[in-house]
Amino acid sequence: MSRTQDFPRPGTRVTDRARAAMLRVDQAGEYGATRIYAGQLAVMGDRHPVSRVIAGMAHQEERHRQRFDAMLTERAVRPTALQPIWNVAGFALGAVTAAIGPKAAMACTAAIETEIDRHYTEQLVQLGTDDPELVAAITDFQAEEVEHRAAAIAHGAEQAIAYPLLSGAIRLGCRAAIALSKRI
Repeated sequence: MSRTQDFPRPGTRVTDRARAAMLRVDQAGEYGATRIYAGQLAVMGDRHPVSRVIAGMAHQEERHRQRFDAMLTERAVRPTALQPIWNVAGFALGAVTAAIGPKAAMACTAAIETEIDRHYTEQLVQLGTDDPELVAAITDFQAEEVEHRAAAIAHGAEQAIAYPLLSGAIRLGCRAAIALSKRI
């Protein structure tokens, strides 16, 4: 199925199937974020000043996940079948970046939030005014994701070892997870 069939051009009505894919991938993304932060906190504990920042972001991601969980239930949309993989992969990504160091953990956040901001912007354009409840949730959560990226950069994300390579690899993985979670 082509991307155009999945997500219509702005100004056209979004199909129930496309809306279900949006919810599925958004819930998967928020779930993955909670697992990344869990992995980072498992390695870093409260030893680093950035741990408190990570814990705050984790709390917001959990709230996002809970809202998307509720929307999946309310709308009878199945979650991604890949959730067990995102559980392990997210925790591992968080743990590995934290083991590299606090700046690498922040680089992970900056990379992921860059992709999520782009992803949410695309969804908002596609939805237009078609689904006010979903638009409101995405708009609210996107603002917090942008704050997470800014916090990550302020806490040294761009100073991480091999930042361009690390960021590029994480962003590529995030784009792949988005594409897979829409369908599977």
